[in-house]
Amino acid sequence: MTRRHKLRLVGAEILTDGTLAQGDLWITGPLISDQPGAGQHVDLSGYLVLPGIIDLHGDAFERHLAPRPSAPFPAKIGLQSVDRDAASCGVTTAWMAQSWSWEGGSRGPDFALQFMRDLAAYRPRALTDLRIQLRCETYTVDSADQLIDAVRSHGIDYVIFNDHLGEALDMIKTDPEHLSVWGKRGGRDLAGFIRHLHETKALAPRVPRYLCNLAAAFDELGVTYGSHDDHDAATRDYYGMIGARVCEFPTRHAPASVAKANGDPVLLGAPNVVRGGSQAGNIAANDLIRAGLCDALVSDYHYPSLANAAFTLTDKGILPFAKAWDMVSSNPARIMGLADRGVIAPGKRADLVICNAQTREIEGTLAAGRWSHLCGDLADRVSGGAARMAHAAE
Repeated sequence: MTRRHKLRLVGAEILTDGTLAQGDLWITGPLISDQPGAGQHVDLSGYLVLPGIIDLHGDAFERHLAPRPSAPFPAKIGLQSVDRDAASCGVTTAWMAQSWSWEGGSRGPDFALQFMRDLAAYRPRALTDLRIQLRCETYTVDSADQLIDAVRSHGIDYVIFNDHLGEALDMIKTDPEHLSVWGKRGGRDLAGFIRHLHETKALAPRVPRYLCNLAAAFDELGVTYGSHDDHDAATRDYYGMIGARVCEFPTRHAPASVAKANGDPVLLGAPNVVRGGSQAGNIAANDLIRAGLCDALVSDYHYPSLANAAFTLTDKGILPFAKAWDMVSSNPARIMGLADRGVIAPGKRADLVICNAQTREIEGTLAAGRWSHLCGDLADRVSGGAARMAHAAE
C-alpha cells in the first residue's frame, strides 16, 4: 500500500478562487481537507502553492522511450523517466499523445497496443496519473474494429483525429530527403514509402464514414475527442459536426475563431508561448490568447514550458496570473470532465505544485497526496519537519 502522510502546509501563498492569498492547507491521504488535525508541519513561507498541472497532450515521452530513433529502451525504463520528468515540472495528470497511424513503426497500431499494455503494467508504480491520448490518423480506415476494441479494453478516454497524409504527399516533390527519413521510421525505403502514401490516399472515399463510425463509438464509450492542426474554418466545422469538439493546435486564427464561436475548447502549445512563436511557422499562441481564443495550454514536446508559460503570460501583461494558471489546471480538468482535480479546495485531490516565489522553480509536486517531486530548500524543510516529528514521537 502506498504511504501518504498527513500534512499541514503553512505560510504559503495559495491560489484559490482566482486569488493568491496567504494561508494554511491540510492534506489527509489523497485529498485536501478542511479539518485541521495532526500531521507533519511544513513551513512554506516564500512559496506559492498552485493546483497541479494537467497536461492534455504531450509527445516528449517518445524521447524517453527512444532517446535516439535507433536506440529504444525497455518501456519500464522509458515510462519511469517520463513519470519523473513530468513530476519535476509540476505535472500531476498527463496524457501521452501516442499515434495510431498508417506510418507504421512506433506510430503504428501494433506499437500503440503494446504501449497500452506497457502503461497498464507500469501504472501501479506511477507517481503521475499517466494516460494515453490516441492520435488517430484519418486514413487508418481498416483498423476501426481494432481501434474501438483498444479504446474499450484499455480505458482510453481521449482521441484526436490527425491528417498528415497531405503533408507527406507534398514532400515527395518539396523535400524527398526528409520524406526518406520519415519512411525509415516505419521500416520503408523512399520508393516503398511513396508507394504506401499513394495507396493510402486511394482510401479517401472511405474516410468520412470511418470517422463517423468512430465518433458514434466514442460517444457511446464516453470518450472525449477532437482534431489536430485544423488549418481553416471549414476543417474545424467538419470535425465539429461529427462531434470532434476539441480544437487542438489550430494553425490560423480562423479555425480557432470558429471553435470558440461553437463553444469548442481550443488547445495550444505552451512552448509556443514561452518561445514567442510556433516552431512550425503557424500562428503565435500569444496572439490567439490575446484574442480570447485559447482555453488550455499543453506541453506538446516540452514539459517545463507548462509552468513557464503561465508566468510568461503574466510577465507580458497578456493575462493575470490566476487566469494564466487556469490554462494548465482548472481549464484542462473541465475539458476532460475531471471534477476531482484542477483546483485547490476541500475534497479535491491533493494535486499541488509548490513553487519558490522568488526563483519560480518548482521544488515540490504532490500527486494525490504523495510527493512525486521534492528538491532544493523545500526538501530540507520537509525532511527537517519529518525529523522533528520522529524525535517528538520518541
